Order: sequence, then C-alpha cells, then structure tokens
Amino acid sequence: MTNFAFVFPGQGSQSVGMGRALAAASQAAAAAFATADEALGESISNLAWEGPEDRLNLTENAQPALLATSIAYLVAAHERASAVGMTLPNPRFYAGHSMGQYSAMVAASALSLPDGVRL
Repeated sequence: MTNFAFVFPGQGSQSVGMGRALAAASQAAAAAFATADEALGESISNLAWEGPEDRLNLTENAQPALLATSIAYLVAAHERASAVGMTLPNPRFYAGHSMGQYSAMVAASALSLPDGVRL
C-alpha cells in the first residue's frame, strides 16, 4: 500500500459556498456542520454557505468555518467508502497549514470537533 497523509488548509482558503453541496449530499458531513454549529451556539455553516464574504473572512469566523468544512469532507469520504464496502486506510500522518493544524488534530482524534471549533 502507498503511504499517504491528510493535509488541511489554513485561513485564506475559505470561500462563500464551501461545503454546502457536500452537506446536502452527505449525512455525515451535515452532522459535522451541525456539531460545529451547536458547539459555537451559532450557525457557522450558514455563514460558510451563504456569506456574506466580508463576515466569513473575519478570523473568528474563517477559522471555525474552515475546520468544520475540512472535517465534513473527511467524514464524507469515510461515509462514501463505507457505502461501497470499503474503509479508508489509516494515513501515515495528519498535517495542516497554520490553523489547519487544528483540523489535523480533530482528524487524528487528538481533539474533538466541538473543542476544535471553539479554539
């Protein structure tokens, strides 16, 4: 088997609409966004999906929105693999650029999703 890693983006990668289609297509992704929303006590998912861009780009919004979106993609990949009778192999490592390190820690189960978005 080939070695691989999960690498997550940092602030600056956000864009309005990110994760919206994924959440509509994946129950696991939708649940990840709902968990983030509940942990924050506000709808970071709606901000990521609908904007406005200037508000999404604020650090206090961009970082949890990116983390929620990153984890939503990861859990959707696991969900899809499971649906076709497969499992994703364990990566050799997890990494993230800048605040993407928090996404990596959540992906590696070193930090919970609620704690990650609150940091």
